Amino acid sequence: MQSSGHRLRDVEHHPLLNNEEDFDGPSSESELPDRIWFIRDGCGLVCAFITWFLVLYADFVVTFVMLLPSKNFWYALINGVAFNFLAVLALTSHLRTMLTDPGAVPKGNATKEYMDSLQLKPGEVIYKCPKCCSIKPERAHHCSICKRCIRKMDHHCPWVNNCVGENNQKFFVLFTMYISIISAHALILAGFQFFTCVKDQWTECSDFSPPAAVILLIFLCLEALLFLTFTAVMFGTQIHSICNDETEIERLKNEKPTWERRVRWEGMRMVFGGQPSLLWINPFAGLRLRRLLSRTRKGGAEFSV
Repeated sequence: MQSSGHRLRDVEHHPLLNNEEDFDGPSSESELPDRIWFIRDGCGLVCAFITWFLVLYADFVVTFVMLLPSKNFWYALINGVAFNFLAVLALTSHLRTMLTDPGAVPKGNATKEYMDSLQLKPGEVIYKCPKCCSIKPERAHHCSICKRCIRKMDHHCPWVNNCVGENNQKFFVLFTMYISIISAHALILAGFQFFTCVKDQWTECSDFSPPAAVILLIFLCLEALLFLTFTAVMFGTQIHSICNDETEIERLKNEKPTWERRVRWEGMRMVFGGQPSLLWINPFAGLRLRRLLSRTRKGGAEFSV
């Protein structure tokens, strides 16, 4: 198909156009629009709800079954503050992963006027996604659930009801990290609780009856062990991908890199932003809640699907 001296091809993979600044989508967190990105997917919403329920269940067992009945005030205070603080960070990371635009390419931008504005050289080939009718930048892939092409799409995760892509990978990594930490913390506390209760023959060990306490602790241990295994593996996989500047899709498809790889610390700085600092592990960094609330009061939040 000839158009304005350049060729447009309907293909799904290996786009050659690599200048991401030519596109309307955000290329960094600081450029994100003041809107809420939300995917209306039934399975993803159920998985997100289960995630929150399990984290809150763990927090309930740790706080009310193990720590509050403890005779050691400082033991209960220190562990309670630490666990709840990490749980807040984990849930905040989950929310920001779920409600952040992962790097969606504008839908339906493959128009003659838009292609003319790119000022491409005669004979230069650009690639169009036939599913969402958008011009695909390099390393973008189409997500059948989000129904959009996503820049640097790593994978679609139902547990966060969103794709993991260019703009929210940091929050997904923080989510897996904090969940693995609180899972390990819960396992340690549960082990100590079992040891203490068996030693005291379950007398004055908990405000719950021994059968109820045992059942709650067993479910907590199973949950924590499952979450720890899954999130620790996912965290390691994500860090490995970031350090090698390769998404999971690119690795599975064995795509040969046509881009200049940013490896190790350069890749980490690209995802987490700037030099190593506490901002790297802060899921609240860059959150513009006041502007979002102001926009919501004026005309309602924008929801993207």
